[in-house]
Amino acid sequence: MRKAERLFQLLTLLRGRRTALTASALAEVLEVSERTIYRDIQALSLSGVPIEGEAGVGYRLRPEFNLPPLMFDEEELEALLLGVRLVQGCSDQHLGQSASRVLDKVKAVLPTELYDQYIEGPEWFVVPGLHRQWTTQYSDQIRVAIKNRFVISIGYQREDKQQSEREVWPLGLVYWGAVWTLVAWCELRDDFRMFRLDRIQSLTQLSRHFETTDQISLQTYLKRTECTEA
Repeated sequence: MRKAERLFQLLTLLRGRRTALTASALAEVLEVSERTIYRDIQALSLSGVPIEGEAGVGYRLRPEFNLPPLMFDEEELEALLLGVRLVQGCSDQHLGQSASRVLDKVKAVLPTELYDQYIEGPEWFVVPGLHRQWTTQYSDQIRVAIKNRFVISIGYQREDKQQSEREVWPLGLVYWGAVWTLVAWCELRDDFRMFRLDRIQSLTQLSRHFETTDQISLQTYLKRTECTEA
């Protein structure tokens, strides 16, 4: 867990209790050491958060303390809404639903004037989800395989309609504005290849794992100037 996330969770824990919480109790909930809690408490105090208490006794927030509301300026809000619309219109169903939940959270903290203008007002960020069921097919399984580094087997139809079976290391998904493509290390070709998701005929996650290297990684591929489609 990153420090910023941990500090936010620490604030949430202290904010939700009227009685003091000991460092050991906080450490158990956040799954860190008591020494880390002491450092985090000090960091919050130095940043102006009114924390009462001391080591060995416990900590609590002063009752009058409130976290400032999440605020956006107009351009930040436009950027956020565009990002949400892009995910809703161009990604798979699960990510689209997650984007909608993000938008719901933003709606909950917007002041009335911004809500009326950007949420209830006329929509000018429109991203049609045309043919999304084909352009994003198998992306759920591919994302899982990328995160867990599973080798996958795919049945693929090339542009010339020829069929092929490949066992590949999924490295990343790239969106080109019309189609999603899988960047992978192809065991058959012993090289990087790109596979359009709308041409994948079948996909099976294998039990084998792979490990990226300095020579075989998404970052290495992106440094190449030429993109070769499988």
